[in-house]
Amino acid sequence: MRITVNGEQRETADELSVAQLVGQISDRDTGIAVALNSEVVPRGSWLETAVRPGDRIDVVTAVQGG
Repeated sequence: MRITVNGEQRETADELSVAQLVGQISDRDTGIAVALNSEVVPRGSWLETAVRPGDRIDVVTAVQGG
């Protein structure tokens, strides 16, 4: 299926959760926030939140320092 991740088109498996998508694009365990179609997805919901064709996902990583 085709989705948009951080503004870029991406082809993924047909069935994918937000948690699986985050695992594919980041090796970090903390400091990550996800928005699905402009709605923040609470971390506790990542496993059961499905990514569907045409979805727009923004994955934001916190960076320490200045």
